[in-house]
Amino acid sequence: MEIERINDNTVKFYISYLDIEERGFDREEIWYNRERSEELFWDMMEEIHDEEDFTVDGPLWIQVQALDKGLEILVTQANLTKDGQRIELPLPGDKYRDFPVDDRLEELLDEHFHANEEDDEAKEPILEFLLSFNNFEDLIQLSKRTDLDELSTQLYSYNNKYYLFVEFSEEAFDEEAVENTLSILLEYTDESGMTIHRIQEYGKCVMESDVFQTVRKYFN
Repeated sequence: MEIERINDNTVKFYISYLDIEERGFDREEIWYNRERSEELFWDMMEEIHDEEDFTVDGPLWIQVQALDKGLEILVTQANLTKDGQRIELPLPGDKYRDFPVDDRLEELLDEHFHANEEDDEAKEPILEFLLSFNNFEDLIQLSKRTDLDELSTQLYSYNNKYYLFVEFSEEAFDEEAVENTLSILLEYTDESGMTIHRIQEYGKCVMESDVFQTVRKYFN
């Protein structure tokens, strides 16, 4: 991905379709699958934050241009006026056409990334979380909770940290059960801002499934 820092408030980047596919995304799904395009967007923004120290804080103005071999995306950090009634955009020129700015990322992505979501409306979202922790001993202690065994789990390591990827089955967990289980998990871990696709691409898979059962088998 090519990144160009325009100014303190604006960054422009280009990502090829090949790069998108290498990150684990299908070229077509980023236009029609809201959840996946959000994952791609935040995956790119996290890389931009690491390389350019561009921190998202408040409303964003996003413009996407579809090119022959990839996407060119302009992201501008908007500023609210003192009365909070108007948004000021420090634009880098008139190359890009203005779009309304909203502080809800979902609406921005709906406007710029998606042409049709009819297929997605019929699908139930997958409830998944990526949790991080520094000490493997925390995972050993967590694995003693056998009531977590119904979770679908994977374990990764990346940049001297461990990441636990958790998926909740709709058949096994209702809303209350999900909340209760998450409260247990978060006693030993932190919710990560990383995406599972970035971890899968750059990290190392330590356990492909049944993390808690495997840890109990080898570390109890």
